[in-house]
Amino acid sequence: MIIDTHVHLDDARYVDDFDAMMERARMAGIDKFIIPGAHPGTLERAVELSERYDDVYFAVGVHPYDMETFESVDFERYAAHPKCVAIGECGLDYFRLEGTDEEKLREKERQDHVFRMQIRLAKKVNKPLIIHIRDASYDAKKVLLEENAGEVGGVLHCYNADEELLSLSKEGFYFGIGGVVTFQNAKKLINVFPKIPRDRLLIETDGPYLTPHPHRGTRNESAYTRYVADKMAELLEMPPGEVEALTTSNAKTLFRFG
Repeated sequence: MIIDTHVHLDDARYVDDFDAMMERARMAGIDKFIIPGAHPGTLERAVELSERYDDVYFAVGVHPYDMETFESVDFERYAAHPKCVAIGECGLDYFRLEGTDEEKLREKERQDHVFRMQIRLAKKVNKPLIIHIRDASYDAKKVLLEENAGEVGGVLHCYNADEELLSLSKEGFYFGIGGVVTFQNAKKLINVFPKIPRDRLLIETDGPYLTPHPHRGTRNESAYTRYVADKMAELLEMPPGEVEALTTSNAKTLFRFG
């Protein structure tokens, strides 16, 4: 049994064969699915899916690329929904910063503000965070510590293998491992992976993105978490069933599933 802790089921790329895709996932042993909140434009779709399917849950949040939409989201209303399990995905992403140094600084400051606001909301409604970090490990860690985000904890989605972030395991944070771990060029992640405490490991797809080997180049979907679990088992020298049980237990602890 596997819990896919991060899959964008509200993405338009799943519409045409949604039921068949979900059936493949269930046949592969996927027990629960969490839709991260990335953009308000798809939030109602996420809520609708969570209400239609017993095994689908959602989070409410704004991705750093879409932070200009932050004020349009009624976070507390969505967070009160019985199928809402987290706040996010939120965080810092410096990968696409453009313009002059001054413009980049202003962009970083805006991202910092929106990230902090979502952390404070998570603490207010007592829900864990789903955190997106790209090319911003030092600043993201600084924000999480300054805001005492460990009070609610969360997951570092698509963990980027930066050892700077490993110490956050002591602050209540988990590490989402997806298809990247199966890539031939993922040497950094593979080297760092054994250093992650086992009771802090989660499985995710980030579907429809980051499809694992051997299906790279196609749309990702939850059934492919099997490849992630198998690779994790190989690296940890554990049977795949034990990895599934471990990560499922971790997900239940963080997201408070019964």
